[in-house]
Amino acid sequence: MNLQAIRRIVLRLVVMVGGEAMQSAFHLGLNIALLHAVSARDYGIFALVMVVGGLGLTYIRALTALPASIAIAQSRRSGAAGAYEVSFGSAAMLLSLLLGLVVTGVLNVWLDEGALFGGAFVGLWAMRAHVRMVFFARGRQMLVSISDLAFTLSGTAGTAWVIWDNTHILLHTFMVMAGANALGIAVLLVLGRRKLRLSFGRHVWRRYRRLWRDLKWSVLSVTITNLQGQSMALMVAAMAGPAAYAPIAAALVNFVPLRIVSAGFANMLHPELSTLMAHRDFAKVGQRLRRWPPVLAGLGFLYGVAILIALPFIEPGSLEGARFFEISVLAWVMSSLPMLYVMPRIWLEIVQDYRSIAILSAIAAAAGLLLVFVLLLTVSPSWALLGGALSEIIVLVGSWAIVRPRQRAAEAAGQLR
Repeated sequence: MNLQAIRRIVLRLVVMVGGEAMQSAFHLGLNIALLHAVSARDYGIFALVMVVGGLGLTYIRALTALPASIAIAQSRRSGAAGAYEVSFGSAAMLLSLLLGLVVTGVLNVWLDEGALFGGAFVGLWAMRAHVRMVFFARGRQMLVSISDLAFTLSGTAGTAWVIWDNTHILLHTFMVMAGANALGIAVLLVLGRRKLRLSFGRHVWRRYRRLWRDLKWSVLSVTITNLQGQSMALMVAAMAGPAAYAPIAAALVNFVPLRIVSAGFANMLHPELSTLMAHRDFAKVGQRLRRWPPVLAGLGFLYGVAILIALPFIEPGSLEGARFFEISVLAWVMSSLPMLYVMPRIWLEIVQDYRSIAILSAIAAAAGLLLVFVLLLTVSPSWALLGGALSEIIVLVGSWAIVRPRQRAAEAAGQLR
């Protein structure tokens, strides 16, 4: 690989993860600021809203954003791509509205003010996630980055004013977050010169009925993955206490950017691989399957080394140094593995083999949680991350074991088996 090719790869990675990195840094800073500015109860409510919003994004991706991205990228006529955009956009609007109403109803029980804006924040957040992925599918990556920048800057300025004003902080924070997400959507639509077209006719529901056989496996996979991600924390906290989970959480936070890279990379490469598969150019698909994992593995290695070198300066003062180093190494391994199976996961999503993804995720989740349970009964809670690492290893090995022979057959025969 020559220097020019390496430069192109680095530039693409910067575009891929730039938006996710900005948003992640903003959300992290917002959480830290609110932790010191509001009561424990109000911060707990905000944290729960963020968790619900994050879970909502996974279902929006599975039910609307991912199918839209694949369909648009594989469409050979602009009219067909537009029809898919309308259908999936309409479904995304309904799901976002439903999610916002549910959050509003729950917050209305807990809060005297701000419930409506809290629901609007979550609903608009979900809708923006869908619109972002559609623009990725249309090859407008730079525009997505501009939209992310507008969201981040407006959100940062708004929440800084909220903290400085120090009145009705939770209400004003929900208002700022709703406004920032709305601005992000507006930037995409205005600069992209596109209208938000909606339709709730029979053709939308017919299309979803045809897709449901595959989408139900996608939803099941997302549900299992969400349960897997939350269950380790809940199991450690329940069996060993919240204090035992604190060093694990502190270590995992340092490696969140690796998962951001994986997510941004998947969003960026989905349309490209979808188009190649639609044109049956499986040789180029194979080239990308072989090219990107070493690059991503190298990034994961360099980032991990940098974190471990900086660990003495960023280590929480209340945690024991040697043990925190061991936990950080385990967190590094666990967080790096998704970067190695992101390519076969994209491949399976494009061919809509959600059944294999769901079954593999279920096996990985069951094995990982069983190991966590055994470790909590026998050794220090810090070793619970081995359970998460085992789960990721199973997904890594299983994904490549499923995809590699099918890709080779496709390259040989010129079509998917």
